Amino acid sequence: MAASAKSFLADAGYGEQELDANSALMELDKGLRSGKLGEQCEAVVRFPRLFQKYPFPILINSAFLKLADVFRVGNNFLRLCVLKVTQQSEKHLEKILNVDEFVKRVFSVIHSNDPVARAITLRMLGSMASIIPERKNAHHSIRQSLDSHDNVEVEAAIFAAANFSAQSKDFAAGICNKISEMIQGLATPVDLKLKLIPILQHMHHDASLASSSRQLLQQLVTSYPSTKMVIVTLHTFTLLAASSLVDIPKQIQLLLQYLKNDPRKAVKRLAIQDLKLLANKTPHTWSRENIQALCESALHTPYDSLKLGMLSVLSTLSGTIAIKQYFSSAPATTVRSFDLVKLAQECCYHNNRGIAAHGVRILTNISASCQEKDLLPLEQDAVFGLEALLVLCSQDDSPGAQATLKITLTCMVKLVKCRPHLSQSVVESLLTQLHSAQDTARILMCHCLAAIAMQLPVLADGMLGDLMDLYKLIGRSATDKKQELLVSLATVIFVSSQKALSSEVKTVIKQQLENASNGWTAYRIARQASRMGNHDMARELYQSLLTQVASEHFYFWLNSLKEFSHAEQCLTGLQEDNYSSALSCIAEALKSYHKGIASLTAASTPLNPLSFQCGFVKLRIDLLQAFSQLICTCNSLKTSPPPAIATTIAMTSGNDLQRCGRISNQMKHSMEEFRNLATRYGDLYQSSFDADSATLRNVELQQQSCLLISHAIEALILDPESASFQEYSSNGTAHVESEYERRMMSVFNHVLEEVESLNRKYAPVSYLVSNGFKCIFCRQRFQKLSNSLALSPSPRNPAEPIAVQNNQQLALKVEGVVQHGSKPGLFRKIQSVCLNVSSVLQSKSGQDYKIPIDNMTNEMEQRVEPHNDYFSTQFLLNFVILGTHNITVESSVIDSNGIVWKTGPKTTIFVKSLEDPYSQQVRLQQQQGQPPSQQQQQRTAYSRF
Repeated sequence: MAASAKSFLADAGYGEQELDANSALMELDKGLRSGKLGEQCEAVVRFPRLFQKYPFPILINSAFLKLADVFRVGNNFLRLCVLKVTQQSEKHLEKILNVDEFVKRVFSVIHSNDPVARAITLRMLGSMASIIPERKNAHHSIRQSLDSHDNVEVEAAIFAAANFSAQSKDFAAGICNKISEMIQGLATPVDLKLKLIPILQHMHHDASLASSSRQLLQQLVTSYPSTKMVIVTLHTFTLLAASSLVDIPKQIQLLLQYLKNDPRKAVKRLAIQDLKLLANKTPHTWSRENIQALCESALHTPYDSLKLGMLSVLSTLSGTIAIKQYFSSAPATTVRSFDLVKLAQECCYHNNRGIAAHGVRILTNISASCQEKDLLPLEQDAVFGLEALLVLCSQDDSPGAQATLKITLTCMVKLVKCRPHLSQSVVESLLTQLHSAQDTARILMCHCLAAIAMQLPVLADGMLGDLMDLYKLIGRSATDKKQELLVSLATVIFVSSQKALSSEVKTVIKQQLENASNGWTAYRIARQASRMGNHDMARELYQSLLTQVASEHFYFWLNSLKEFSHAEQCLTGLQEDNYSSALSCIAEALKSYHKGIASLTAASTPLNPLSFQCGFVKLRIDLLQAFSQLICTCNSLKTSPPPAIATTIAMTSGNDLQRCGRISNQMKHSMEEFRNLATRYGDLYQSSFDADSATLRNVELQQQSCLLISHAIEALILDPESASFQEYSSNGTAHVESEYERRMMSVFNHVLEEVESLNRKYAPVSYLVSNGFKCIFCRQRFQKLSNSLALSPSPRNPAEPIAVQNNQQLALKVEGVVQHGSKPGLFRKIQSVCLNVSSVLQSKSGQDYKIPIDNMTNEMEQRVEPHNDYFSTQFLLNFVILGTHNITVESSVIDSNGIVWKTGPKTTIFVKSLEDPYSQQVRLQQQQGQPPSQQQQQRTAYSRF
C-alpha cells in the first residue's frame, strides 16, 4: 500500500505549470477549497512536489497548516491523503514554525466517535513523532487507544507507539510496562502480540530500560516456543542489542545456541540472518569461540541452504578484523588444522555454486589478511578453487552463474594484488578460458584482466597475442553483448599495448568496428583509448564519428575530444634529450587545444554547462604556455647572455641575481606563473565535490607538478636558502593506485634528487618539460550537488538596496537547501555547510568621519549542520559609514573528513546605510550655527535604551 501510494503521489504533479512559490500555493489552496472531492484530493497529493521545489520554512509552514485544516474538517479519505503526504514529506516536518497550531488542528480529530478517524489521527501523530516527541496528550491518547476494542485503532496505536518510543525516552519508559502486560496477558490475541513485540527494539535509551526489555524478551522466548513467536522475539532481541551495543556478545551466543539446538529450519534461517546483520555491524565483537561454533554448525549441517547462509556469515567475517583475532588467539598449529580452513577447503568444490564461491572467498580473505603467516598451501588451494569455479561459471550465462563469476573474479584480483607471485597462473587460466566462455562471462573476464594488468603492467605484454586472436574471432552480430564484448576486449588491448599500438592492432580494431559495431560502441572504445594514452587511435575514431550524430552539441563535443587527442599526440613526441623540437611540439599542441576549447564551449548547454571540463582544459592550455615560456627563458641565456657590466650592477644594487642579467627576472616571472597555476588547480579541486577520487587525484598531481617546478626554479636560481622540499618529499610514500600515478611520483622524486644535488646552478628546466605532460582525460564521474540560498530581508528588485539606519544593525537571515544529484553521498558525504558573509563599501555619501577600522567592514563565518538537507543561520551586520554597501554571501560544504569544498553559490545584495533622523537634525543645526537645545543635548543614542 505504501509503495502504491508513493508512486501515486510521485505522478500527481506531472504536467504542472512552472509557477513561483506563492502562486503555486494559492493554486493548491483553491483546489482545497473546492466543493468537489476529486479536486480536493488532487490538490492534497500535489503538496509533496511543492515541498520538493520550494523547501523553505515559510511556505512549508503555511502549506501544512492548510493540510491540517483539511484533516480537521474533511472526510476519512481526505485524511488518509493528508497522512500519506505527511509521511512522504517527513524530512520537511521540522520546518513547521507553528507546531502547536498544527498539532492542535490534527489532534482535535482524536475525540471523534469514528474509530477509523481516530486510527488515522494516531498514525498522523506517529508520523509527526520527530517534532512532538514529548507531547503528553499524544502519549495519553496512544495509551488509551491500545485498550480499544477496534482492531484498526489498536494497530494504529501500535504504529504510533513504535514511532514515539524511538523518539522519546519518557514515553518508552512509560509504555514498556503497558506493552509487557499486553504481551503476557491471556486476553491479547497472538497476532496482536506479534505486532506488539517489535516495539521493544526501541527501548535502548538507557541501560536499565534496555536490560528490562531484554529480560522480558528472554521470558517470551522461553514461554512462547511457537515458530512465529520465536522468530519475531529473536529478531527484536537482535535489533535491541545492535542499538544498545552492550549486549551484542550475549546475543551472538544466543543466536548460535538456537542455530545449533533448534531443529526448525525457519528459526535457523532467522538466526543466520541476524548473525549476518551483527557480522556486518560489529565484527570486532566476535570471539574465536563464536567463529568456531559457527564453523562446527556449518560442518555438520546436512542442508545446503543453511550451509550457504552460515558460509555467507563466515565470508563476511573473513574480510574484517575478526579473522585476525581468530588466528592470533589460537594455539600454534598449522593453518590447515583450523576448522574454518577445513570448511573452506571442503566447500571450494561443492556442487552448489554459491557455497563454492563463499569457500574460495574465505580462502582468499585469509591469504590477504594473514600475510605474516606461511600460507603457500592455502594460496594454492585458493587458486585451484578459483580456477574450478571459473571453468564452471564461464560456460553458463544464467544470472546465478554470473553473480558467482563476479565473486570469483573479484577474489582473483584481490589475490593477485596481495600475492603477486600467483599472478602468472591466474592470468594464464583467464586467457585459456576466455576462448570457450559465453559472451556475458567474457565481458566480466576482460574487466578482470584489465584490473590485473593495471596493477601489474609486467603481465600485460603476454596477453596481447591471445587477445588479438579472440578479437578477430568475434562474430558479426550486432547484439548488445557483442558490442559490450568489443569494448571490454579493446580496453584490455589498450592496457596491454602500453600506449604503443602497432599498425596491425589498429587495423584489426577498425575492421571489427566497421563490420559489427554501432556508433556508441566506437565512441566508448575511443574514450577507453583516450584514458589509456592511445591518443592517435582515439583521434581517428572521434573523426569517424563526427558525421554520425544528430545534435550540434554532440558534434562539437566529439570535435573537441578529437582536437584534444591530437594535442596530446603531439606531446608524446617530446624526448628527454631533444629540446630543440619541444617548442614546435608545444605550439602544435596549443593550436589543437585552442580549437578544442572553442568546440567544447560550443558543446555546453544551460542544463549541462561542462564547467569542470572547460576549467580543466583552460588550465592545461595555460600550463603548456607556461612550459613554452620557460623553455624560451632557458634558451635566452644563449642568445642574450648577461652584459659585461652585470657584476657592477649587482654590486651597486645589492642584488646578486643581477649578475645573471635579464634571465633572473624572467625566471621569477615563470616561478610566479607556475605558482598561480597551482593555486588555480587547487581552486578547481575544491569546487569538484562530486568528482570521483581518480579525477581528484589527477588534478592534485597536476597541482603538485606546478608547485615542484616553481620550487625548482626558486631553489636552483632565485633563493636556494628559503626553498623547502618537505611538502613534496612525502608524496612518494602515498599509496599509488595507477601506473600513471606511479610514473608521476617517480618523476617527482627524480626531480627532487636532481635539484637537491645541484646547488646554485642553472637548472636543466627544459628537462622538466618532457616529464610534465601526461594524459588529460579524467573519468569525470560527476553528479550535481549544489546549494540554493534565500536571504531575508530581501529586496523586491535585485538592484534595489535595502535601507538601514547607520545606528542600527541589520539581522541577515540565511536559509538554504542542499540539492543532491541522483546518488547522494556517492564519493563523500556532507557534514556541515560553511557560510561566509562579507560587505564592501561601494559608494560613500555624507561627510568623512573618523570611524574605527573594525566598523568599516563586515567579515563573518559560520558553520551549520544541515538537517534533512536544510540549514539556517543569522548574521548581525554593522553599517556605520553612510553609503551603499555590497553584501556577499558565499556557501561551501565540509565533508566528513573536514575538507572544505567551494561548491557555491555566491549571492549578493545591496544595503544603503542612512543617517538616523536625530543625528541628521543635530548636524543641520550645527551647520546653521544654532546650538542644540538642552533637551536634545541630553538625548543621545544610548539614553533611549
